[in-house]
Amino acid sequence: MQDKDTILRDLPNFTGTTHWYRIYPKVLLTDGTKYLADAADAYWLMDAVASHIMGREKVDSFAVVKLDVVGSAAVLTLDDGNGNVFASQDIPFTTFPLDEILVYCEWDGQRWTILLPSEH
Repeated sequence: MQDKDTILRDLPNFTGTTHWYRIYPKVLLTDGTKYLADAADAYWLMDAVASHIMGREKVDSFAVVKLDVVGSAAVLTLDDGNGNVFASQDIPFTTFPLDEILVYCEWDGQRWTILLPSEH
């Protein structure tokens, strides 16, 4: 796991993607979210996000995901981009190194892509 300062320094450098990484048949990561998953040992986070968005394309094609970490616990919240929360999950224990992270999910008609805001 990378330290907090390294991750925070590196994340803004992702302003697009050249590769997509399939974690489920209809869920992809970008270069930035793959970096985040690797650097923060956070594939569990990508799995949690995927579990909440799969099937959501019947209702919406965009989601904002926020993870708020307090101590060793966290809350994962997903909303429709207009503040209407459609999923929330308490995470009783995590070693996630950042205090918070925000990612987006976009449906392109065939699959969901989880991306950093700087990659949007």
